[in-house]
Amino acid sequence: MKNFFIKFPYILIIIFLIISTFNFSFADDYTEDNISIDVNAEITETATQTSDTLDASSINSRSCIIYDRNSHMVLYGKNETKQVKMASTTKIMTSLIIIENCSLSETIEISQKAAGTGGSRLGLKTGDKITIKDLLYGLMLCSGNDAAVALAEYAGGDIQGFAELMNQKANELCLTSTHYESPHGLDSDGHYTTAYELAILTDYALKNETFAKIVGTKNYTVTINGYPKNLSNTNELLGYLNGVYGVKTGFTNGANRCLVTACKRNDMDIICVVLGADTKKFRTQDSIKLIEYAFKNFTYINANDIAVNSFENWKNENLKYLDINKSSSNSFELEIKTCKNPILSINKNEIDNIKTSISINTNLEAPISSNTVIGNLTLNIDDSNLITLDIINTNNIKRKNIPYYLNYFFSNYSNILEQILN
Repeated sequence: MKNFFIKFPYILIIIFLIISTFNFSFADDYTEDNISIDVNAEITETATQTSDTLDASSINSRSCIIYDRNSHMVLYGKNETKQVKMASTTKIMTSLIIIENCSLSETIEISQKAAGTGGSRLGLKTGDKITIKDLLYGLMLCSGNDAAVALAEYAGGDIQGFAELMNQKANELCLTSTHYESPHGLDSDGHYTTAYELAILTDYALKNETFAKIVGTKNYTVTINGYPKNLSNTNELLGYLNGVYGVKTGFTNGANRCLVTACKRNDMDIICVVLGADTKKFRTQDSIKLIEYAFKNFTYINANDIAVNSFENWKNENLKYLDINKSSSNSFELEIKTCKNPILSINKNEIDNIKTSISINTNLEAPISSNTVIGNLTLNIDDSNLITLDIINTNNIKRKNIPYYLNYFFSNYSNILEQILN
C-alpha cells in the first residue's frame, strides 16, 4: 500500500498524458473555440510566405476553396466538392432563412429547449425576452446554439420543421450536395455540405444587406430582458486582415475548425472557405494563405472586349472569303453575341497565354434569317476553355428564286450567248 501512494502521483501524470493525446473535450464537445492567437503575427508571417503557386500539401484544412464573386470562378480548390460536416457555418443558412422570412423587430420568449442547448451559447435562459434581430447577432457573432434553436422554433415550429425550410432553400439554390438537420450544425451524419456549395450559399447571402451588416460587425450590444449584453465576433480575421468583411467561424469535433471569409480589395471580391482544419491556428493560417494568394496572383479581364477586338480583326481578313450557296447576296452582317457577365478572373502569369479561336460554318445555304448562329468564338488558356460566344448573322439573306434567275439571264444575255457559242 505504501508503494501505491508513492507511485500514485506518477500514475496520475501518465493518465493525464494519455488523455491529452486524444483531443478530448470533457466540458463540451461542441464549444466554439476561443483560443487566443496573435492574428497580426500570423498575417505578417503567412503573407510574406505567399508565393505564385499553392501546393495542396501546404494547406492543413481537409477541404477549401477560393471563389471569386465577380466572375463566379473557382480560383483554387482542394477537395472542394467533397461532402463534409460544416459545424457552425451552418448558421449562414439559418440566418438567411430568418432574414428572408421573419420580422426582425418582433420580441419572443425563449423556450426551455432553446435555453438548454449546449455548445457555444449566447447565454439565454428559459423565459428570457429578446428580439429576433438580437438573436441573429447572437447567432452570428458569438455563434449561439441557444439562439439558433430559438430562431428555428420561431420560424419552423421546431428543429425538424426549420431544417425542412433550410433544405428547401438549398434546393432553390441548386445546392445538391448539401443537407441540413439542425440550425446550429452540431455533428450528425445527415448534416453536410461542400466547400464549393458553402461558397455559393455565402455569395448569395452576402447580397442581402441585413446579412452582410450582421456578419461584418465586430462588436454589438444585444438586449435581453431589458438588460444590455456585449458581444464580440468569433471571426479572428475580421478587423485584422485587410479587406475582410465577414462571414462565419465553426467548430465541432466531427468538423474540426472551419472558417468562411469574405474579403474585398479594390475591385476584387472573394470568398474563402476552409473546412476541417486541425487547430484554430491552422484555420487562420490557411485562410490568410489562400486570401493573399488570390490577391497576389489574380486579376480581371473583360472577355467581351477581347472577343470583339479579335473578331473585328478576323472579319477584316476573312469576311470577303465567305460564300453562301444559292444566296442572292453575300452581304454578311456578323456580330458577336456578348455575355452579360464578361468579367473573368485570370492568373496574371496566364494573360499572355489567352488564345482566341473562331469557327464558322462553311456550308451555309440561303435563306438565312437574321440572328442565326453561324459560328462561335472561344477564349482558351492552354486546353482550358474560358468562355464561348456565339457569332450571329444580323441581316436576312434571301435565296435565289426564278425572278432572280430570269433577271440575271436577260441582264447578261450577250455574255451568256457568247460563252455558249465559244
